[in-house]
Amino acid sequence: MPHYFTLGSIPKKRHTIFRQEDGELYYEQLVSTEGFSDTYSNVYHSKPPTMVKHIGEPYSVAPEVAMEQNMQHRSFSGFQVEPCDDYLESRVPVLVNDDVHISLAAPRHSMNEYFFKNSGADEMIFVHEGKGVLHTIYGDLPFGYGDHLVIPRGTIYQIEFETEHNRLFIVESFTPLRFPKRYMNNQGQLLEHSPFCERDIRKPENLRTHKEMGDFLVKIKRSNLIWPYTYASHPFDLIGWDGYHYPYALSIHDFEPITGRIHQPPPVHQTFETPTFVMCAFVPRLYDYHPESIPAPYNHSNVDSDEVLYYVDGDFMSRNHVERGMITLHPTGIVHGPHPGAAERSIGQKATEELAVMVDTFRPLKLTKQALAIENPDYYQSWLIE
Repeated sequence: MPHYFTLGSIPKKRHTIFRQEDGELYYEQLVSTEGFSDTYSNVYHSKPPTMVKHIGEPYSVAPEVAMEQNMQHRSFSGFQVEPCDDYLESRVPVLVNDDVHISLAAPRHSMNEYFFKNSGADEMIFVHEGKGVLHTIYGDLPFGYGDHLVIPRGTIYQIEFETEHNRLFIVESFTPLRFPKRYMNNQGQLLEHSPFCERDIRKPENLRTHKEMGDFLVKIKRSNLIWPYTYASHPFDLIGWDGYHYPYALSIHDFEPITGRIHQPPPVHQTFETPTFVMCAFVPRLYDYHPESIPAPYNHSNVDSDEVLYYVDGDFMSRNHVERGMITLHPTGIVHGPHPGAAERSIGQKATEELAVMVDTFRPLKLTKQALAIENPDYYQSWLIE
């Protein structure tokens, strides 16, 4: 989780008189998690944030699950997901359970006609291709290739893309998305052995106060429904805010790998954790330096989790025939490991240039109809020795 931050103008004390230039009070709002028991921010609106003019009919965005139970290694060609003009319509769920939804998206256009708020999940948007600015009530976050955009639940946002060629890997977490506990001290400061630190966390900037009145459409997602809310005031009307609950960016290129004399297990690559899954980043790094080390990973059985790997760029040492945007799924209880020849090829190699994002879930993942449409069906046979 990020540390305390403030942007714009705020009063000296919480819940005290804070007036606008015309003498009207600013409208304080507490954005809190776990009731009043965990992280929160105090934000100050120029207009009442409660002025709802109209609520449209909700519509379903529930994933179309095609396979409830899976016990087969699978691979999917993520770049086969077709580009779509609209941001929300471009989001294609591929692997889901009650804890997390993993989606791909290739939006062409910016969110000019509406705003979006995920009321039920934290979002991690990994930017594989494209660049732009994430506009939020807390300010702006410029983004580009390799960024993890972490958007806590309840955040109203709008994405402005600078190009029509965008590829996103999106993780929706129904439990809070945090930094690994072992990386932090009792005060929440990232420790010396962490592969990233506070300097790498990019916080919102350029807070602009919009005081416009009119019809402002905010699409709010909760429990697989999107509710179209029309507000009378612009959502980005903050004069200032402070706290711990806000969006931030962390680039995969700022992740400093942990290496050793022999092969290091995936937890050294960890970026985020929840009670229900963890995430990792595989980045360019020096290989193991024991004189007899085998840099390629050993065979492995996940007896407690499903493993999802999203391939970003470079040559992945343990796999043959890897494509950009490919997703592999290695389910609980089935052995997986380096492809034939990968272990031998890795001996004596000094470094790798791979980039990948991993999600390990503690409950089995279900496959959607859209996932099966982009599946490489023979992947489970790719370990056969010819």
